[in-house]
Amino acid sequence: MSRPEVLFPLFAGLETLPGIGPRTAEAMATLGIEKPRDLLFHLPYSGISRQLRATVQGATAGDVVTVQVAVDRHQAPSGRGRPYRVMVHDDQVAFPLIFFHARDRYLQQILPDGSQRIISGKVEFFDGIPQIAHPDHVLPLDEAAEIPAFEPVYPLTAGVTGKTVIKGVTGALERVPELVEWIDPNLLKQEGWPSWHEALTTAHHPQTGADLVAEAPARQRLAYDELLAHQLTMALARSVQRAKPGIPSRGTGRLQSKVLKALPYKPTGAQMRAISEIGADLERPQRMNRLLQGDVGAGKTLVALMALLIAVEAGGQGVMMAPTEILARQHMDGLKPLAESAGVVVEILTGRDKGKERAAKLKALAKGNIHILVGTHAVFQKDVEFRDLRLAVIDEQHRFGVAQRLELGQKGRAVDVLVMTATPIPRSLALAQFGDMDVSVLDEKPPGRTPVKTAMVSTERVAEVVDHLRRAVSEGRQAYWVCPLVEESEVSDLTSAQERFERLRAALGEGVVDLVHGQMRPEEKDAAMEKFQSGKTKVLVATTVIEVGVNVPNASIMVIERAEIFGLAQLHQLRGRVGRGAAESTCLLMYQSPLSESGQRRLKTLRDTEDGFRISEVDLEMRGAGDLIGTAQSGLPRFRVADLERQAGLMAVAQSDARALLTSDPKLDSPRGKAARVLLWLMEQDQAIRLISVG
Repeated sequence: MSRPEVLFPLFAGLETLPGIGPRTAEAMATLGIEKPRDLLFHLPYSGISRQLRATVQGATAGDVVTVQVAVDRHQAPSGRGRPYRVMVHDDQVAFPLIFFHARDRYLQQILPDGSQRIISGKVEFFDGIPQIAHPDHVLPLDEAAEIPAFEPVYPLTAGVTGKTVIKGVTGALERVPELVEWIDPNLLKQEGWPSWHEALTTAHHPQTGADLVAEAPARQRLAYDELLAHQLTMALARSVQRAKPGIPSRGTGRLQSKVLKALPYKPTGAQMRAISEIGADLERPQRMNRLLQGDVGAGKTLVALMALLIAVEAGGQGVMMAPTEILARQHMDGLKPLAESAGVVVEILTGRDKGKERAAKLKALAKGNIHILVGTHAVFQKDVEFRDLRLAVIDEQHRFGVAQRLELGQKGRAVDVLVMTATPIPRSLALAQFGDMDVSVLDEKPPGRTPVKTAMVSTERVAEVVDHLRRAVSEGRQAYWVCPLVEESEVSDLTSAQERFERLRAALGEGVVDLVHGQMRPEEKDAAMEKFQSGKTKVLVATTVIEVGVNVPNASIMVIERAEIFGLAQLHQLRGRVGRGAAESTCLLMYQSPLSESGQRRLKTLRDTEDGFRISEVDLEMRGAGDLIGTAQSGLPRFRVADLERQAGLMAVAQSDARALLTSDPKLDSPRGKAARVLLWLMEQDQAIRLISVG
């Protein structure tokens, strides 16, 4: 498939536009503008009112004023570094126009003595007298119409002026073809959106500030086009994935019921709902591609185990992958006793397995004697062969983008995929990132998890906190003390953790306190964690190495030092390390005053709610989408018009619209389907275009 001819003019070189030469084109590339199409989606972010008024009288400093003036006389500079002045007057007041480094012949040409001119520029005051330095516009009266009443202001960069952009945009708009509508006609009518062509024209010619906001109909329409193209790509990936034959795995319930009997508690409604959604997917002849989203402590492990047991009941095997060895071992510790109560064999495979031991595991796996394998990416190696792999569960998903998910499906086997994430992601981002997947959400906490009391404490009260710890330790309780990542340097982090460790040891006694930090060898870290887990040490001083998934039910106090410099999501994950047992738990957020406004908002949000989804919404508002997931590894699309934070609702509409269109027209052959193909080319969704040709 090749790009439709109707779009050729928008994909020509930038230099084909008026006023753009090679050097300007090079400068524009730094704004991500490489062709006329990019310039069309480079929208103004504010505007300047240039309505003609009678006089500069009554203007305040900094106002942009457009007036008709008569030119009185020119005054050459009175010395080096002094400005050139042109004295003018309007209806009510005389004032100077100021020019530095001026070419006097040029100024005499554009402002001849005695002429009438329209001037537009920013008013400043000098000794109470208004003046305009370097006016933006100087025009004869018959050209006054050239100044727009409301002039758009564009994002610029070195070597690109506002005038150049306006000229280029005008040229690009002349090339915009009339395209067949790709938006569902009912939606278009319901929202009152303009056509694509009209939306572009309006967005670049705002009449007032109201035309510049994300909610303005023209802008909403253009944002929706972007989101729809993105969700069509996701939906195509999903339908290609689903069209691949899977192996139906129907559970008998035999092993699942044994595990449920062995549980000390009853699963939550959300867990049972997720298990049945996954069970229904596994039974289908198409491959499963599902995301399991759950907050800290919502019980994802149990859901994953049940899913793996369905694969085993159906005569197959399952694999569970974690990003780090420590997490893989923890999954192993969590799954093994439960699986064994049902007579299921669970084994772990990591990079540490070598020689004979590794060979024996691989042999058992190939024979089908290992039912569930837990591991890191080591399970992807060539020599790892399963007898009959049915289900892959991947933990901490946002480290894999769509491309890696497709790769996993291409392991040559019809493997069903369940991805788990403990990072609650706001709905708009979940759709942007995982729109190709079906989603199950665990939004209830299992019984027996005590709410964590969260308090903010200034660092000046550190002595009180240490006293509180002393009492808690004497009652047999355990605590984490997390030290801040000071600068980015490991050394200073280490000294801060080291100092805190030494002070606490002096205060609480030898053998009570231990230390883990990022520079220890893995086996030292494991040994320190082991001592804390078994209760030999009571207080663990740590840098943030403990945030991912460590489980010590007896630990009921979390002290986070300099909490204001941590991100919200990270604080929420850290707090999730306590409140795992029956004891009442506390999290102390120690901050150094004075707190910045954003620091205060972060800590108060954390103090007032334990709902990870609510916390992630605030985090999104405060930091923006790229930072939230870490743009480098986010696999998040870059949108030019759409704003994921403010237009979450549009993303959801785009998803259901894209899926509905592909259900009724899987090959995009209908008139609207063909229009949608043009949209995909326009939005450079090459991946989607390849998927259509595959489909």
